[in-house]
Amino acid sequence: MSDIRQLVVCLCAEWCSVCRDYRGRFEQVASQFPTSVFVWVDVEDQAELVDPIDVENFPMLLIAAGSDVLFFGTLTPQIETLERLVRDRFAQADASGSAARSSPEAVALLARLRAAGH
Repeated sequence: MSDIRQLVVCLCAEWCSVCRDYRGRFEQVASQFPTSVFVWVDVEDQAELVDPIDVENFPMLLIAAGSDVLFFGTLTPQIETLERLVRDRFAQADASGSAARSSPEAVALLARLRAAGH
């Protein structure tokens, strides 16, 4: 699966102090995965991408390879957690060639993100 475009999306909000602090860490991890696309989505400024998903906790992450959702959920805002999750999910997808079962909402969000050019 390494030849399939890998995508990591963080759903956050500018008004959230945790999100503002986390953004730098997210960008730092992005630099460690130069062949993957990392996207920051403000759930209010880019509501058309996120709706109808109700994001209640931040940060919320979507990890995908091609059209497969590898992870969709919240995580603790620590750089080590993000690094490990991204590395492990991409490695598992490469090894198995298939994605984990994901919610219809996550699949629809991924489709909207891909349509928007991500």
